[in-house]
Amino acid sequence: MAPVKRLGALARARGIQYIVDGAHGFMHIPFKVTDYDCDYFIGSLHKWLMAPPGNGFLYVRRDRIPALWPLTPAAESHKADIRKFEDVGTRTQANRVVMAEALTFNEGIGIDRKSARLRYLRDRWATRLKTNPRVTFLTSLDPAESCAIATINIAGVDMPKMAATLHEEHGIVVSHMKHPKFEGIRIVPNVSNSLREMDYFAEAIEDVIKKG
Repeated sequence: MAPVKRLGALARARGIQYIVDGAHGFMHIPFKVTDYDCDYFIGSLHKWLMAPPGNGFLYVRRDRIPALWPLTPAAESHKADIRKFEDVGTRTQANRVVMAEALTFNEGIGIDRKSARLRYLRDRWATRLKTNPRVTFLTSLDPAESCAIATINIAGVDMPKMAATLHEEHGIVVSHMKHPKFEGIRIVPNVSNSLREMDYFAEAIEDVIKKG
């Protein structure tokens, strides 16, 4: 996880406006948008809130609202009103209604319990694979720096091919990531996953490694 609070404080001290891309933060880890003292915050609702795709939320610092205008123009009378950003034209109302169910489900679990569960599931497979000398973790497993998401690289293995094999032969979906400085697969369990599924994933990785 990025040191958002520290970077935000540096920006604020220098009079720099800053925006936080919190797509994977909301309902993944415990935090409040106001903790970051940011000018703008964008969050996704279809990721960890598990609402329908196409939903999200926007936070704009109150004194920044008047100078920021949406692509779909709102009435001049709404210049200082946060609701001017809701005027986006035709949209599917069903998706918005279902958000209430997603919120109720997540609030029933509680963000602290949810984060603890996500780390527990991540550690279940990660602890096992850490013992394999060919597996390198590209993300920290420190609870203060990570939660459900982890990215690994496996020496001597074609990573895109591995991702395809996991899907085609084991029914496991992972994301292949390639960067000029690293390559790996991103693994993201969710609260609905079981310990048996985490063990199955680790076994599938070990099987692919053995086969080369």
